[in-house]
Amino acid sequence: MNILFGGDYNPEQWSQEVWNKDMEMFRAASVDTVTLNVFAWGLLQKNEEEYDFSALDETVRRHARAGHHIIMGTSTSTVPAWLSRQHPEVLRSDYRGVRKKFGKRHNFCPNSPVYRRYAGALVQRLAARYKNERAIVYWHIGNEFEGECYCENCEKAFRVWLKEKYGTIEALNAAWNTAFWSHTFYDFDEIVAPSELADGEAGLAFMSAIKLDYARFNSDSQLACYKAERDIIKAEIPDAKCTTNLMGTCRTMDYFRWAKEMDIVSWDCYPGYRAPWSETAMTHDLMRGLKDAPFLLMEQAPSQQNWQAYNTLKQPGEIRAQSYQSIAHGSDAVLFFQMRQSVGGCEKFHSALISHSGRSDTRVFRELSALGAELKMLGDKTVGATTRGQAAIVFDWDSYQALEMSIGPSRDLRYVPEIWRFYDALYRRHIPVDFIPADASADTLAAYPLVLCPVLYMVKGDTAANLTAYVRQGGTLVTGYMSGMADGNDKIYTGGYPGPLREVCGLWLDERDALPPDESRKLSVGGKDDYTCGLLCDLICPTGAEVKARYGSGFYAGTAAVTVNRYGQGQAWYFGTKPDDAAFDRLVDEVVQGSGVQPPVDEPTKLEITCREKDGKRFWFVLNFTTEPQPVPQALSGLPDLLSGKITGENTQLPPYGVLLLEE
Repeated sequence: MNILFGGDYNPEQWSQEVWNKDMEMFRAASVDTVTLNVFAWGLLQKNEEEYDFSALDETVRRHARAGHHIIMGTSTSTVPAWLSRQHPEVLRSDYRGVRKKFGKRHNFCPNSPVYRRYAGALVQRLAARYKNERAIVYWHIGNEFEGECYCENCEKAFRVWLKEKYGTIEALNAAWNTAFWSHTFYDFDEIVAPSELADGEAGLAFMSAIKLDYARFNSDSQLACYKAERDIIKAEIPDAKCTTNLMGTCRTMDYFRWAKEMDIVSWDCYPGYRAPWSETAMTHDLMRGLKDAPFLLMEQAPSQQNWQAYNTLKQPGEIRAQSYQSIAHGSDAVLFFQMRQSVGGCEKFHSALISHSGRSDTRVFRELSALGAELKMLGDKTVGATTRGQAAIVFDWDSYQALEMSIGPSRDLRYVPEIWRFYDALYRRHIPVDFIPADASADTLAAYPLVLCPVLYMVKGDTAANLTAYVRQGGTLVTGYMSGMADGNDKIYTGGYPGPLREVCGLWLDERDALPPDESRKLSVGGKDDYTCGLLCDLICPTGAEVKARYGSGFYAGTAAVTVNRYGQGQAWYFGTKPDDAAFDRLVDEVVQGSGVQPPVDEPTKLEITCREKDGKRFWFVLNFTTEPQPVPQALSGLPDLLSGKITGENTQLPPYGVLLLEE
């Protein structure tokens, strides 16, 4: 199978006359894949008894005859109006405890038995009806699972979930530290959901352990909906491949847990306004890391989005470069939302292959058609190709949740930007990165000369022991402020921060200054005193660690800010503050050199360079996301470009948004 090219198509919004024109335009654009039936429950089922699959049957037939691959949606992410009216308990209650009425999408309660029954019945009929349709290559369950519900169904299910996790109320009280604010429970039925009516307020939680467990419970509840539909499909079609479109760094779903239940990871890539390209690359790598395998880019915008504060157009060549970036980082699909632009609803201004004009001579249609032809020519050369990082970054959804719902120490501390800063430093040095979970085994850690754990707030299970053994055996570990703070129930480790990482880091601390955004402290690195730092300032007490940077102002001037501890055969770096960019780069250079990591292309360049491997061949993706032409590194000279058929030379220049795919 080649790289899948196409995307979300909603023919139910159009007449058959339009369908005919669309099929012609799909052919002209080399579209070979359509995602169907994502939001059609209200059309497929008119009431409790009456189903109508005639329009979907015709759509499937048309695309199968055209030789298209079909990604079949289950349509269960939006409850139809008739079901909402007859069974209002299927709808969610919001954070304020208010039961919602029909509207929007993702409006279902994941713990409603009525919702589960009707959704299951629909999926059963879909699977039975289309089980012999060879054009269907993937089953797309639900859509962008997200959000929370605080209704009575969820509250009751939460109590059951807690009983299964803790066993006894005494164990729960101990784990949650319920002596605080007289929260001791004597029966599971006394526990209520942490909505705004109880222990939650504006996304924070006064009893963080309750809120954290409810977040885990909510992720598990929605995952249970996914699994229920998947199991129905696989009972009918044992070899069916099931997925659902994830949303990158979405905080509310633990995607490492989700990935275990998915045949292949897929996700929707919508970079924020002026988001750096390294941030998009990071999220691709995170999605690849969920299963350590290639993934599907399920959605991206052909040009303009509709829901951001400022919805800028993609510049000429930008969507091609963005698409190849996804392939470079592990995608085996380039799919878009949407194929034809809607004329109503909130997504009417979201771009499409076929715009409101319906013309084939638009800039976007021409660019996507050229991309489709190029991918068709490329064939399956890179499909299934692997990527191997030289460094690993730990991404921990528990730490993400707990850190951002904590009250203190700074409202400016956010999990993903902290992860991105270290990723970006490696990205600019062309060091390939894998993402791994916090419970990665000792063998997994040992595969990397460099492992980074920024803001690893929670340290649970064997994580501390594995990280310590990793350093002892020769690895280089990087961690820092707000790491090793709490156990899996957000109970702070006593004895000094960073808790179970104190020994390997060779330090302890008891105080941490939190600076407002208009304040900073001077920082001295390597005898140079004109650096600054901000956000947080740990007051470090080394117990063997070597000081690499010191504060230059404040009452703690002269004390350690960044350290490295030689431990066994390895070393552990601790960043106790957020250095300015110049100081950060200087320190990262020393980290990388000390770890022994060697970039695949060790030449200064502003190009993005990524490598995938397959059947003994290397495929080098070279991308220019700058605004000026950039020279191609000499190390890649003499390699053939699969896209142009040319050989790279010593003086090859890559224009803005230019792409090379070099085969070695």
